[in-house]
Amino acid sequence: MIDAKKFTLDDLNQGAKVYFIGIGGISMSGLSKLAKHAGFVVGGSDNHPSERTQELASEGITIYNSQIAANIDDFKPDYLVKTAAILPHNEEVKRASELGLQIFDRAEFLGAFTRTFDKVINISGTHGKTTTTSMLSLIMMEQGLDPTIHLGAEFDVIGDTVRAGRGKELLVSEACEFNRSFLNFTSTTAVITNIDHDHVDCYPTIEDLIDVFAKFMLLCRENSNIVVTGTDGNVAKAASEAKELFAQEGRQFPEVYTCARDHAVCEVTGREADFIAENIEFVDGLPNFDIVYRGENFGRCALKVPGSHNINNALNAAAAAYINGAEPAAIVKALNSFGGADGRYTVKGKYRDCDVVVDYAHHPTAARATIEAASNMPHNNILVVFQPLTFNRTKMLFEDYVTSLLPCRKVLFAEIFSDREINTHEISSKDIADEINKRGGDAEFYEDRAELKARIDELIAPGDIILILGPEDIRTLGDELCPKN
Repeated sequence: MIDAKKFTLDDLNQGAKVYFIGIGGISMSGLSKLAKHAGFVVGGSDNHPSERTQELASEGITIYNSQIAANIDDFKPDYLVKTAAILPHNEEVKRASELGLQIFDRAEFLGAFTRTFDKVINISGTHGKTTTTSMLSLIMMEQGLDPTIHLGAEFDVIGDTVRAGRGKELLVSEACEFNRSFLNFTSTTAVITNIDHDHVDCYPTIEDLIDVFAKFMLLCRENSNIVVTGTDGNVAKAASEAKELFAQEGRQFPEVYTCARDHAVCEVTGREADFIAENIEFVDGLPNFDIVYRGENFGRCALKVPGSHNINNALNAAAAAYINGAEPAAIVKALNSFGGADGRYTVKGKYRDCDVVVDYAHHPTAARATIEAASNMPHNNILVVFQPLTFNRTKMLFEDYVTSLLPCRKVLFAEIFSDREINTHEISSKDIADEINKRGGDAEFYEDRAELKARIDELIAPGDIILILGPEDIRTLGDELCPKN
């Protein structure tokens, strides 16, 4: 058997058959495309046929619309890749085990890509991973560096979640901390946007999360770089812990590049940031600023995506790009053209003369930042539609949900969405709505989607923003309000 934590794509047999269980998922579908481009024969299964599985089939990937043992006998794979949601009693997993086939977790297989490429930029952090990865990808393409890209969302510039670049030179990849997935990855540049308490089912305390980010840094190769938001206290703690781990192994700690707004002293290094956003102003709600690297002004950025948090994302992307060969002109040009990744402050269109915006901001901190971004955009009123993601998170971060949404003029709640746990906490979105109302706010709970939509119709007026926040389950409401022509 191949060591799942150390193998590269070159260790797999040329032309091997790789089978993905849950291939219709946004990450698995992209990974299967990258595997096909790498020369493997690819197939997979999903119990829920979709446009995504149809697209895979059109690209020559064998698709099974069920998960039964006979699929394994029919496809005859050499290796299997599964998501964490696929349990051991799955019929395909059981049949593969009977045949003695090696089964990789999704993160293990993605890890092989990170060990195969010469340069690997992994973008991690509680918030902003997808946006920062998208910004960085656009910069590297503008520079002509032809990266292979792995994203956790659709990016219209590449028309997909992934892009296959030339050879094995450069991989730009989103690195998620959920279930410690990113501990399967190695980096030549590791980016950490921020560290905030999340995924409470995996990390009961913030100290647990800080610890895993320190271990993520430890996986950097020799002569690597780390890019961080320098003013994040939790990142500073993770970096301090990582330095101790490097010292214990007798290794040199990577060179750290810090990013910050204005001339703040960074907790990570104790000195002024390397990459600074100067002369910040907001024009029609959109951030404008100069990127300055150690005194050198790269140029003026006028972002097309709102929110002060996107200044941090842009700085982290600029820093990672610059130390990997991008020139200042390419950095500024790409950032000025960046229109966002799917589901990250995505304007879906107009509904009854209101702007309909969807955002994945399911965490209280992300929700607060996105609401702030919307408040700076031209509007009359903002109607927030919110759906929490997972029962554990909602229970553990209940007070944060209340305080982040309490200032809103009106919030309509949908029930908590979770596809990986049972509601053992007896928690509901209604509990958040009731607590907000107790504290003088204005919130309503709707279990029925049709009733929720009808209430939106009653509340909105021309010039308003309908801000839909949460997982894909609620963001589909944006498509219902603004169907594609």
